[in-house]
Amino acid sequence: MNTKFDITRAPQTPRPERAQTRDAAGHIRGVEATSGGLIRSTLLASGAAAAMLTIVYLPAEYGIDPTGFGAVLGLTEMGQIKQQLYAEAEADEAATANAPVTLDPDTLARLDRIEAQLATISAVIGAPSALTETPTPPATEAAAAPAPEPAPAPTAEAMAEPAAEVAPAATADAVEAAVAEANSNWRDEVSYTLAPGEGIEVKLAMQEGQTARFEWTANGAVVNYDTHGDGSGQKVSYEQGRGVPEQDGELTAAFTGNHGWFWRNRTDAPVTVTLRTAGDYAEMKAP
Repeated sequence: MNTKFDITRAPQTPRPERAQTRDAAGHIRGVEATSGGLIRSTLLASGAAAAMLTIVYLPAEYGIDPTGFGAVLGLTEMGQIKQQLYAEAEADEAATANAPVTLDPDTLARLDRIEAQLATISAVIGAPSALTETPTPPATEAAAAPAPEPAPAPTAEAMAEPAAEVAPAATADAVEAAVAEANSNWRDEVSYTLAPGEGIEVKLAMQEGQTARFEWTANGAVVNYDTHGDGSGQKVSYEQGRGVPEQDGELTAAFTGNHGWFWRNRTDAPVTVTLRTAGDYAEMKAP
């Protein structure tokens, strides 16, 4: 006997009702969150932020790497370079803010030496009196000073004699000799050309208490400098400057070690730095 299957007579299994996800207007309702889920999400986000701070931000910005992953990723070195650049910029700003506005004794002494050299050269080549004579005092001082006695009139014989002439070759040799004598006191002289942003360091090996004379110039340009020393487990910074064209003076070692200068070219063009030294030191340590 063949019996046809009627699906309408099949037993129906009740389905579980789904949670209503739409409101009466047909809009989808938001998912309801539990307090446990919110706490778990907050903890996960906090952990991720802490991991980013420790693994990425601290090594990349401050060179601090507590986990060691910053060194693996190359971030620690970048952070250390940033901190070094920040410290250098702060040192330059501090040097500029504290830069004296009056001439220091070293500069005055150098001006005196230049005037003495000019006087020597003028005496050799016979410079005009306007370059060597003493400035006329104010009217009040001139009135108080006694009037100079008149010079005796030249005799006929003196007027008949021709004026002595200085041979050009002799004058040139005298000037060259005077300049050579002025520069003969230097023991060492070095020059370096720095590209924009480039720096260089030159030091003297000195014992504690030794004094060396120095003179450096940027040859018409300006540089930032730091006069410092290190050795015997000690460090010292003698002087710093920013945008300085030249300097001269004396350097006395505070302790046994290496003492000298660091220059950096912060301009947009190459700068040539020339250093001359003399005095008490064992040797010059230069690149």
